[in-house]
Amino acid sequence: MAISFLCLAFCLIFPPFIASTRTLQHTQLVGQEVHRNLNESRRELGEYFRCDQNHPNPIDECSGWCNDEWKNNRKKLADCGVGYGKNAQGGKDGKYYVVTSHLDPDAVNPPPGTLRYGVLQNEPLWIVFQKDMTIELKEELIMTPYKTIDGRGVNVNITKCSGITVQYVNNIIINSVTIKDIVSCGDADVRSNWHHYGERQMADGDAISIMGSRDIWVNHCTLSNCHDGLIDMVLASTAITVSNCHFSDHNEVMLLGHNDDYVLDKNMKVTIAYNYFGKNLIQRMPRIRHGTLQLINNFYPNGWGMYAVGGTSHPTIVSVGNIFVAPDSANNKEVTFHVDEDESVWKNYPWYSVNDLLYNDATFRATGGSIYDGPMSMEVESPNYVVAYTRYAGA
Repeated sequence: MAISFLCLAFCLIFPPFIASTRTLQHTQLVGQEVHRNLNESRRELGEYFRCDQNHPNPIDECSGWCNDEWKNNRKKLADCGVGYGKNAQGGKDGKYYVVTSHLDPDAVNPPPGTLRYGVLQNEPLWIVFQKDMTIELKEELIMTPYKTIDGRGVNVNITKCSGITVQYVNNIIINSVTIKDIVSCGDADVRSNWHHYGERQMADGDAISIMGSRDIWVNHCTLSNCHDGLIDMVLASTAITVSNCHFSDHNEVMLLGHNDDYVLDKNMKVTIAYNYFGKNLIQRMPRIRHGTLQLINNFYPNGWGMYAVGGTSHPTIVSVGNIFVAPDSANNKEVTFHVDEDESVWKNYPWYSVNDLLYNDATFRATGGSIYDGPMSMEVESPNYVVAYTRYAGA
């Protein structure tokens, strides 16, 4: 056991030497032993890294996150998107707005200096934070178009009521914030833009809720323990990328698609890339209806309670270069799940697994096969680099 673990650790740290075998036996592969412990040992030595120094992922390298270059040009981030959401510009063409207050006292008439005041302005804004802060939302935080929330350089925690709502808007970037412990709130007046407010129904309690929107990018966020989903993308939302995020301690992680009867979600296109799916996750990593999901270079080191990737209503799932580590339960090795559908319905679904690495007897029921010759939303890297690419996922 010790010998096999050392061999696996060597392969993960020095990816050019990794075996080409797709299905590998359990060796307690994952983040706690290799992935996160390496980071912790560096911190104990007084070093701090934002990226793997030998193999930074393309987003972090482009944006200057691996060193201090980002401080000189924060807006460079908007040029570094990948996947279906790569055209999200956020507030690139606008001014900087500095959040100076952690308070959220009024969901209708927020005072200047608050985050809510910034996201409601009728102009592009690149929103940054003066200092570390925990923002306890009074009600859901409704975004207006062409906004970037950029928490780099400080620790920004968003918590309490109903999370961030991205509803019928475009060009949103949410970067480097922690969203956790969101509860369902509502039945209250909330301003949705600077010209309108009205009563909102009870919100689901997602960390981030995306509805009827496009050109959306969620990057380097830490998401956990919310009332409903961590990120829900519904009502014909499309052109979305979720990258470099760290998910943990949650049941239903990500939902793509409103319901089985909402056929407009056939146009949905979502890229999930370079994410770290951490401890205590049960299902929906993600779950999709109708649309197209490209799952690229993600790390699943801690298994899943029910399943990792699921879907209904004939979605297309292209899983390429990911690492899946099954839980120890002998009855829970399958990565995928066809939710409430008979095999006669899903057996010909276009679900592909291409160059994924499967550990601890994990299996992937690829009804579309192991060869995919369709267009990709971004450049795919070898799974040999996934541990390095996801080592510093999260805010």
